[in-house]
Amino acid sequence: MPALPSWLTEPLWDQFASLLPERPEYHPDHPLGCHRRRISDRIILDKMLQLLRFGCSYEAIADTTCSATTIRSRRDEWIRQGVFAQLKQIALESYDRIVGLVLDQIAVDGSITKAPGGGGRPVAHRSTAANRASNARA
Repeated sequence: MPALPSWLTEPLWDQFASLLPERPEYHPDHPLGCHRRRISDRIILDKMLQLLRFGCSYEAIADTTCSATTIRSRRDEWIRQGVFAQLKQIALESYDRIVGLVLDQIAVDGSITKAPGGGGRPVAHRSTAANRASNARA
């Protein structure tokens, strides 16, 4: 089941694919001259979109098409190559063009406080009364 509709993922994939460097299907430096094919970048991107959409772990999203380790290593590879930084910039520029983004007029506020009368664990209190079982002998 796709995480997002195709009318949204197709243009996203087109933008994303244009940022990726060309890679051979097989690793050219492999000592035997062969290796398993590299899992498609499209599959990895779809898995990452599922991670973002559903908020689950890499292990939960992994299946026969791709392992959790492959998703993580490709994510790390793309971070090192600056692909996500470029995608972020494209997203900001697109949002600015469509909606309008005035970053110098944004204010962020927040606070963290304890919840009064809530949020704590119930504590079992030790009884001070002499509770004796009905079948206990004196």
